[in-house]
Amino acid sequence: MGALCDFVADVLDSEGALVEPIEPDGLEVLSPPPLRAAMQWPELTRLGFGAELPTGATAVGLDGDWLERFGALLGARGAWSARMLAPRPAPPLGDPERLVERALDLPNAIWRLVAVTPAWTRCLLLAFRYTAVSDEQREGIVWLGLNQTTGGGLSEIIPKLRAVLADEPDWLAPTPEARRAAGAGVDPASITARVSPLLDQAVRREIDPFLRAMRRRLDRDGARVHLYHDDLRAAALKKLRAAGAKGETDRRRETLRIAAIEREYAAKLDDLKRNYALAVATRFVQGLELIAPAQRFEVLIRRRKGERRIALDWHSAVRAMDAPPTDAGPCLGRTRFACDEALHLTDAAAQGPCAGCGKAFCRACNPAKCPRCGRPAETG
Repeated sequence: MGALCDFVADVLDSEGALVEPIEPDGLEVLSPPPLRAAMQWPELTRLGFGAELPTGATAVGLDGDWLERFGALLGARGAWSARMLAPRPAPPLGDPERLVERALDLPNAIWRLVAVTPAWTRCLLLAFRYTAVSDEQREGIVWLGLNQTTGGGLSEIIPKLRAVLADEPDWLAPTPEARRAAGAGVDPASITARVSPLLDQAVRREIDPFLRAMRRRLDRDGARVHLYHDDLRAAALKKLRAAGAKGETDRRRETLRIAAIEREYAAKLDDLKRNYALAVATRFVQGLELIAPAQRFEVLIRRRKGERRIALDWHSAVRAMDAPPTDAGPCLGRTRFACDEALHLTDAAAQGPCAGCGKAFCRACNPAKCPRCGRPAETG
């Protein structure tokens, strides 16, 4: 919990508190009156961030309302910021074509490296908080990234970028020259369209262990309910058969009992469904526009008689290349498929067949519906 401890220390220091680190993994805080009123704690308090708490410390973590409380202190401060990585001597690239091979996989097209030039790139790093609520609750933060200059994805190299930013001693504001060289940013509507599938994928990946554990508990409880009611029903059926044709009253009673057991079983299953129903909410937390030096790889893509050029940025600070751009689908991985009509680059699903007529079509060329049968594209 070192990062959270550092964050809380910075927030409290900005609010005028005197903050001292204590062992193990804690802070001792002397708060001014406004901070005491906002956080509802005494003038001198201790906070703990690890599995083992300092004596008399209050545990602080990502669970509960701690993020909301510190977020209320910050208000809108820090929600958006801009930063520049200082230019540094570019390290040798070795074999440039080998770097492109590692970053770009085109199963149905070919590519050729045209040029490699020094450049400035405009990156967007976005943090979202997710909350997944079922019979239990899970919360966390996911980071997403886009290269606004090339259209590529940064999600796979965000940990490296954040580590470099954390190690930089000075916060450099982007210079006008670097901003101009990086080009104009992407409009908000385009960012939203690109971020939505990325956020969905990232949250699904984060909560997958939680979902698997929840399904195991659901299966266990469902099996227990089934076994209990199956035994009751079997006993009632046995009595029904024993009643024979002459015990009409007993037969009617056991028949009603079986119907009641079946109704109760269905009601218990409905209760389980409601108890284990999953609700996931996401909320934007922070955005950082990063202007950074890069080596820009200009790549020519050819399919049949068509061709187009794309750019891939090799980030000098982390010695890694961002993901190839995509025109449809989440910007994940390195595999892209090129369509025949406009050489749009997409993931495999965005070139797949329609669920209605079976015709494969490009979701970038036809984002709304299948061109053959008119079925909505999202179901194709």
